Amino acid sequence: MRRRDLLKATGAGLAATGAATGVMGVAAPAIAQTQPAIQWRLASSFPKSTDVLFGTSELIAKRVAEATDGKFQIRPFASGEIVPPLQVMDAVQNGTVQCGHTCGYYYVGKDPVYAFDTAVPFGPNARQQNAWFQYGGGREVMRDVFKAINIIQFPAGNTGVQMGGWFRKEVKSLADLQGLKMRIAGITGQIMTKMGVTPSQIAGADVYPALEKGTIDATEFVGPYDDEKLGFVQVAKYYYSPGWWEGGPQVSLYVNMGEWEKLPKAYQSILELACAEANGAMTARYDAENARALKRLVGKGAQLRTFSRDIMEAGHKHAFELYDEIAAKNAQFKTVYESWKSFLEEAQLWWRVAELPYDNFIQLAGSKRKG
Repeated sequence: MRRRDLLKATGAGLAATGAATGVMGVAAPAIAQTQPAIQWRLASSFPKSTDVLFGTSELIAKRVAEATDGKFQIRPFASGEIVPPLQVMDAVQNGTVQCGHTCGYYYVGKDPVYAFDTAVPFGPNARQQNAWFQYGGGREVMRDVFKAINIIQFPAGNTGVQMGGWFRKEVKSLADLQGLKMRIAGITGQIMTKMGVTPSQIAGADVYPALEKGTIDATEFVGPYDDEKLGFVQVAKYYYSPGWWEGGPQVSLYVNMGEWEKLPKAYQSILELACAEANGAMTARYDAENARALKRLVGKGAQLRTFSRDIMEAGHKHAFELYDEIAAKNAQFKTVYESWKSFLEEAQLWWRVAELPYDNFIQLAGSKRKG
């Protein structure tokens, strides 16, 4: 059909729709006329001050409401407003709330397998994590994990690689880690213990005073945009990278299985699409904000450092030894780990061939051009 004929046909179709509905234009969505009104509560693990992390749950709620003409409403609550930040999974599982926005690795004390829902040390970057979940079998193995606790999970954000944290003193080698007290938890805390660090889990609001008083010597958090808000640069000048324990940490929406199954199919699709948008939007927002925030932090006195090779190699060695140890006694962990590991090895092959050479050249060429 020629373009002119196509436009005529489209115009005629819209006119017919307008005549049928009594208005000129596209009919109001049928979903707004036929579907039930539903109200959900969403418990977030993040405070309102983290406007990207908490803001992502607000984006999900906004998109769902818009797509259903206000019939499906999700109200996000910041950490602590309904339940403490590290109890969101429990709240969703037992039906205290219909859904929650959180990170699986907060719950490794229940089972280390939950770490794969977010990140494990020396794991995939953000794109690789998305690829594993969507096309590499990750969704299937993790859905089985969460089904056992009455939850269905959706990727709903990724921060991209995080920073290695703030240190009161320089850490030039593995020897400098011995006896260091660091706010870091979960599987990474176990690895750090093998490297001589004394790990501790401290709530976000308590980290600054702990650093200031010397209760801890270092802390990891997220990255420049969020770290700037918390003022760590005022009490710990050395800012290390990379956060090898969080190469592409995913944030997820957990939905109570019973509540999910009660949703109309149209609402299920809308919620899943909203999570998919949020998943990409979070990475893009951090990629845009972190560079600007990093410049500001350097202006405030932050001294950028990278972890030494011996620290990175020791961490890598201990990490995979730990995974093998856990897999030997945890069948569920082993199933997910084998899927994750085999996919990561394939993905890294492609990165070595094209992605890394391209990125490395662009960085070097850009530096020379500015020089």
